[in-house]
Amino acid sequence: MTTRPLLFDSPFLLGFDQTRALIDRAAKAAAESYPPYNVEQVGEGSVRISLAVAGFAPDDLAITLEGRQLTIAGKRETGAPDQAFLHRGIAARGFVRSFVLADGLDVDGARLEHGLLHVDLTRPVAAQAVRRIPINLD
Repeated sequence: MTTRPLLFDSPFLLGFDQTRALIDRAAKAAAESYPPYNVEQVGEGSVRISLAVAGFAPDDLAITLEGRQLTIAGKRETGAPDQAFLHRGIAARGFVRSFVLADGLDVDGARLEHGLLHVDLTRPVAAQAVRRIPINLD
């Protein structure tokens, strides 16, 4: 039997089961270590994810967005069968790296530059609005 954290059992957090699932997915993705990546703030409301993908060509990489899950996958073709490495320190394995995006975060684009894959994200600035809720009489 799985126990829920007390935080999500609070009566003030109704309907946050999906948030709990997102936190679980994010924790699982954070445990992965290949390829290394950076997440940096590049402006007001803009974020850049940079992955070290040396040796991968654009055709070896795929970036997909499903719901709020951004997935970056890489698959390299194996080298020539007659290659004989004396030392192989450059990873040649494929990978799948996932990121859970916050609501309203949009993917602007991606570019491959000097062995780094940069994925740019922005959050449009929304005006804060206060909405009055009418009270109906029965």
